[in-house]
Amino acid sequence: MGTVHARSLDPLPMHGPEFGIQADDIDTTVIEQEPKQEVLENKHVVVQRVHIDGLGRTNEEFLTYEIADVFRARNLIDVMRKSHEARQKLLRLGIFRKVEVVIDTSQGEDALPNGLDVTFEVTELRRMTGSYNTMVGNNEGSMVLGLKLPNVFGRAEKLTFQFSYGTKETSYGLSFFKPQPGHFERNVSINVYKVTGQFPWSSLRETDRGVSAEFSFPVWKTSQTLKWEGVWRELGCLARTASFAVREESGHSLKSSLSHAMVIDTRNSSILPKKGGLLKIHQELAGYTGGDASFLKEDFEIQLNRSLFWDSVLSASLWGGLLLPIGDKPTSIADRFYLGGPTSIRGFSMYSMGPQSEGDYLGGEAYWAGGLHLYTPLPFRPGRGGFGDLFRTHFFLNAGNLCNLNYGEGPQAHLKKLAECIRWSYGLGIVLRLGNIARLELNYCIPMGVQSGDRICDGVQFGAGIRFL
Repeated sequence: MGTVHARSLDPLPMHGPEFGIQADDIDTTVIEQEPKQEVLENKHVVVQRVHIDGLGRTNEEFLTYEIADVFRARNLIDVMRKSHEARQKLLRLGIFRKVEVVIDTSQGEDALPNGLDVTFEVTELRRMTGSYNTMVGNNEGSMVLGLKLPNVFGRAEKLTFQFSYGTKETSYGLSFFKPQPGHFERNVSINVYKVTGQFPWSSLRETDRGVSAEFSFPVWKTSQTLKWEGVWRELGCLARTASFAVREESGHSLKSSLSHAMVIDTRNSSILPKKGGLLKIHQELAGYTGGDASFLKEDFEIQLNRSLFWDSVLSASLWGGLLLPIGDKPTSIADRFYLGGPTSIRGFSMYSMGPQSEGDYLGGEAYWAGGLHLYTPLPFRPGRGGFGDLFRTHFFLNAGNLCNLNYGEGPQAHLKKLAECIRWSYGLGIVLRLGNIARLELNYCIPMGVQSGDRICDGVQFGAGIRFL
């Protein structure tokens, strides 16, 4: 009796850039050849039975969608490949700590000469898991405590409570996640949360209490998300010196909005890619489902990356957005766009350009920003093949503008205003990639096109985050 063990020791993360077969994931252990096994490798085979051993609270019928392709295999190599793909799908559900695959010849009275049995030996996660970690946002850090209840009802549902305490933001929330059987990318999530943030560039403090419902699904090569969100917002002054314009915005408001997001991401890495592109388009419509905030908000992000000679990478990015008020009520300071800082237009202080009043930045209703970057290895390649590969030399050119528009003037006047008084900067520095979590930048910046009221950071500037222009 010939037995084949196809095992991978490292479980996959819940979300990853690629869930297909990887050459390193297949066990290449040499197995002693037996006459019957040689026949199976060169002859048509039939998968007669698939077993899942080790199930406790998981619904077995729910898992049949993930392992159905194994029955379509027609030779031993195909059985190994499809079994491995099924293993990856099972791990992706986030309900198993370990999944191993055993392929054996069929036994029993109804066993065919070329029949196979495939067994998945699984170990379920505990009913409750806790986590503690740190998270890097756009130029801020936070401590995150989490409590998860995986596989709540036996169909890969997940209930999560998370508390985050950061340098500028504190939040806690409860979320429920449920995937569609057989289509993990199609899922529904419901969230209840409270977030308190401080925005010193605007002398503003904001507290949001909200609930949201999301439906995510793939279409062709895109990832789509439909979302409804209802938020009770409380705005207040962060300092006694806050401008009258900020004090005027203080108070309570209710926003109810519908939004849609589309993402196409072919990059090999989201933090420091060497090839591929990214397209993000987001629309938000507020006011038609209740609340006292009424607007239409559109924004997009484009990024292209290309590998060059000597392991260098050329990257180009373009961001843009437009906020249209609906009705006579002006837009809120909490809904407008902000620009500037080490993660966008380098050489300027964090979100410290564009419309302002008495030193407080009020945001803008339209913006664009573009960047051109050249990443190269460190000179003389110290630490090559190890720690040194996490560092890159960085040359950049950034430009952009942020302003308010008079919507009675027409598109040509809008474009002309966005093209006036362009802020731009250039410089060089060093980038450190922190795995697939975040990246750090230390740049020497030379800001240009500085307008009255802008705050600049001429010289050395440090940045940390996950989203950079």
